[in-house]
Amino acid sequence: MKFSELNLDSRLLSAVDEAGFEETTPIQAETIPLVLSGDDVIGQAQTGTGKTAAFGLPILDAVDMASNDIQALVISPTRELAIQTQEELYKLGSKKKVRVQSVYGGSDIRRQIHALKNHPHVIVGTPGRLLDHINRRTLKLQNVKTVVLDEADEMLDMGFVEDIENILSNVPHQHQTLLFSATMPKPIMKIADKFMTKPQVVKIKSKELTADNIDQYFVKARDFEKFDLMTRIFDVQGPELALIFGRTKRRVDELTRGLQARGYNAEGIHGDLSQDKRTSVLRKFKAGKLDFLVATDVAARGLDISNVSHVYNYDIPQDPDSYVHRIGRTGRAGKSGVSVTFVTPNEMSYLRTIENLTKKRMKPLSPPTDKEVLSGQMESVKDDIKDTLSHDKNLDRFKDATEELLNEYTPEQLVMVYLTSAIKDAQSVPVKIAPERPLPGRKQSHSRSGHGKRHRFNSGRRGGERNEHRGGRRHDDRRNGGGSNHGGKSGNSNNSHRRHENKKPAQSKKAFKIRTNL
Repeated sequence: MKFSELNLDSRLLSAVDEAGFEETTPIQAETIPLVLSGDDVIGQAQTGTGKTAAFGLPILDAVDMASNDIQALVISPTRELAIQTQEELYKLGSKKKVRVQSVYGGSDIRRQIHALKNHPHVIVGTPGRLLDHINRRTLKLQNVKTVVLDEADEMLDMGFVEDIENILSNVPHQHQTLLFSATMPKPIMKIADKFMTKPQVVKIKSKELTADNIDQYFVKARDFEKFDLMTRIFDVQGPELALIFGRTKRRVDELTRGLQARGYNAEGIHGDLSQDKRTSVLRKFKAGKLDFLVATDVAARGLDISNVSHVYNYDIPQDPDSYVHRIGRTGRAGKSGVSVTFVTPNEMSYLRTIENLTKKRMKPLSPPTDKEVLSGQMESVKDDIKDTLSHDKNLDRFKDATEELLNEYTPEQLVMVYLTSAIKDAQSVPVKIAPERPLPGRKQSHSRSGHGKRHRFNSGRRGGERNEHRGGRRHDDRRNGGGSNHGGKSGNSNNSHRRHENKKPAQSKKAFKIRTNL
């Protein structure tokens, strides 16, 4: 379906056209007409399926520009997702001149209060900061017509249900509610039963969730072997833009330092970083000024970066749904992608459960040979040389020194010395990554499928990403006030800057209409 068939405001269609989009994604084709008609909607969609536009376009279409009231509220689990959603809604609504404002923890609340005085039409915010503004009476929601609960499963995992209830108590009783979630566990349906009226469910079939255009590999290795193996695979695959996932904040910090020590252009993000630092790192990654971004699951939630070529799971996720979220960052907009998951021998049952969820077998990836690694590194060095010769206009300053060196040494000797300096390996720069507490052993894979079932390995979350929100659960919101067998690209690697989370819910009395995309 084309956007032009959706009966949207011409100014919104113009913004969509400028963004280069013509046809809707499945979630957009099903959801937009329902939202435009005033229905409550539950949308099951993974990150990267276009759900922001699915709820954003009809919301922007309905905004009354003659009113200075807040007319729509989008609740997001993390600061990064709130910022990204605000940016996308702003772009889509720019020609209509819809005012969109984000509020989130870790940013100066006084600036947000000042911005709220400009009468935004749409608010995007994290639960904690939204409540702060409500309590300060700087955010008035009495005229809100539409509420969006984005990444509802994530907000559930992070313990935001009570906050959401408090926020919604400040919204008019008669309003439209849109809920988006990657999975539909029973607690999500309980939320829907409480806050929604006869919601229609739009569900993407699993084949659209499994990322068929992503080549999925796994590497079986012991924990202390993984880092050296990963960097050797980098040298063979030559990723253009890569995401690396670690299970904990400590892991992300150690991986980032290790990659930087070996000359890779890498930065990391997690919940303990200041908002300014996280924003800066994400901006550099989106702009292609970083080659590798190391992240925890929560910190990377909602990232929408279209050119990610590779995803590396340094730690296999404890929750298989998280795996789908992770690899969904690559293989977008019709492009192919590569994912590589490192798995220790005792974690193989977790890998099989992931395969049962995605209905796709990962291919085993053999460790690269020394010859393959050297070949990949040489391609990188050649690219560096070509790039320097093409863009550095000040090479003449080395002319005298070059002639002096050529008089004393042969060109072969000089090139070998240069290559010794340019090519780093595990032996020249040793890196030690502290072992993480292993995932609990499993005797069998409890794979479940079907609507309303969340795939989990177990109820425990030891040593995992959820620790960012345990204890003080609003930590992220309120604190700080190649060969083909290696999944590589064909042709030369463009690697020029690379070196350097028992009780049954009540039976719902509301009617649910199930819509399934074909």
